[in-house]
Amino acid sequence: VLHHGALGSFATVYLPEGAETAALVARLDGMEGIDEVLGKAEACTRFELPPDRIGDIVVVSTVHKVLGTSRARHDLSALKEPLRSHGGLTEQVVPMIVNRKVALPEGRRLRNFDVFDVALNLVN
Repeated sequence: VLHHGALGSFATVYLPEGAETAALVARLDGMEGIDEVLGKAEACTRFELPPDRIGDIVVVSTVHKVLGTSRARHDLSALKEPLRSHGGLTEQVVPMIVNRKVALPEGRRLRNFDVFDVALNLVN
């Protein structure tokens, strides 16, 4: 993906069979630039993700950090714009501007992906 050098702030990691998932989660969790490391089940529950599309571990970076596989696999020389990222917890605040009243159910907390539901179903 040229526009961000195939880097992102949300990564799903597939481990080989027999890998020590808990040990790897603990090791990654203490690294600089890592906001959260979750096993598959916990990540699917927390982020409302489909289990059949998620690896064994989910890693989320901190603000101004991106995740990738290795330095050699990410050529940033093709970037014409500043490096940017998406997918992390620090990038979930998305402004939503509408020109009509929104009939938002009381107590509902909007998330970045709710913009489609609001635009299609809740704007009067």
